[in-house]
Amino acid sequence: MQKVKVIGAGLAGCEAALYLAKRDIAVELYDIKPRSFTPAHHSSEFAELVCSNSLKSKDVFGNAAGLLKEEMKRLGSIVIMAAEETRVPAGGALAVDRNKFAAFVTQAIESEPRISVFCREITDIDYDDYTIVATGPLTTDALAENIAGKLGVGLYFYDASAPIVAFDGIDMSEAFFGDRYDRGNGDHINCPMTKDEYTEFVNALLSAERVSLHGFENSAVFEGCMPIEVMAARGEDTLRFGPLKPVGLTDPRTGRWAYACLQLRKEDAAGSMYNLVGFQTNLKFGEQKRVFSMIPALKNAEFLRYGVMHRNTFINSPRVLSADYSLKDHGKTFFAGQITGVEGYIESAGSGLMAAIYCERKLRGKKKTLISDCTVLGALARYITSENGSFQPMNANFGILPPPEKRIRDKAERKKYMAERSLRDINIFIKEITA
Repeated sequence: MQKVKVIGAGLAGCEAALYLAKRDIAVELYDIKPRSFTPAHHSSEFAELVCSNSLKSKDVFGNAAGLLKEEMKRLGSIVIMAAEETRVPAGGALAVDRNKFAAFVTQAIESEPRISVFCREITDIDYDDYTIVATGPLTTDALAENIAGKLGVGLYFYDASAPIVAFDGIDMSEAFFGDRYDRGNGDHINCPMTKDEYTEFVNALLSAERVSLHGFENSAVFEGCMPIEVMAARGEDTLRFGPLKPVGLTDPRTGRWAYACLQLRKEDAAGSMYNLVGFQTNLKFGEQKRVFSMIPALKNAEFLRYGVMHRNTFINSPRVLSADYSLKDHGKTFFAGQITGVEGYIESAGSGLMAAIYCERKLRGKKKTLISDCTVLGALARYITSENGSFQPMNANFGILPPPEKRIRDKAERKKYMAERSLRDINIFIKEITA
């Protein structure tokens, strides 16, 4: 039986391992869990979600994240299957119970006879073996240094996660259930603030103590996961146009929108835990408790987990990767996940799925068949492997897709056309790889 090594059992690695195993390829899956953990991980399960439990929009025809999930679903993604099985109410977004999600994927890995799991840190890559490197943005220092040394490239940015609070500690006399513009089932908890409360909160946030980031050259922050305190420093009203945006959230007590409003999203199906949406932070734990408790609804909040900040590593993919996620100079070695520069849970899993598809075809001497750039999966691969002088991680969005072949003025209609084109091309790709 043919064999592939997969290094890293995050979303990308698990997606890749299961795709290959179900096609009668022996997989050796390596991960440091449960013997040791990275600074941001807590669970011994595979496919652990760190920063958020949201997998973004479910809208296939109006949102690129929703379209990406549909593309992956048609390709048989285990991550999408797990998300649908462990979803929790979250309005128009697909959010999951983190623990059940990780347990679902872990069980799928452990019950697959063609996958052998090894709890071992890999510090060197054998470029003569078929290998998929999916160690994620938290690649261990030893392996990151080894990769940087061999490829001559090594980049990083800082990432942060948001706190989680217990439902029982939320003062519902100062909050209300509801989704923005009532689009959803009213699953979010909204925590309104007056102008004075908002001003005091921002001032406290700006003066709060942060965790020192020792040992790194600078404090580069990826825009898509910016700490709340960094965002607040950009201007007095920045938060009111960001995570504290009150627009579309009518307080039933006043019949009006508040001056500012924090949303809380379910962490589990029972609704016993909620995370502070958009409140990624690098504040010291005591400061998080002090400052975030200034929000009236959270004055007695019990913090089940505080936010943390950590370094995320990614390679200079435009310089070293081909469009099939293999190294230009070592064709048997593939990279997948956030280490390639795709940013986001689903984007990471999608790259793992594509790397596995391409690896299986190359391993068995099949014709090289690349997915269309008109799909989100294809557009992400093109973005991270195209020449770019200031390469930074990228999320799924319609901006990376080729524009419609015809002029469409209406924005919604344009997105719908691009989504339909994508689904047409994904079906063509599926026929090609299954022929």
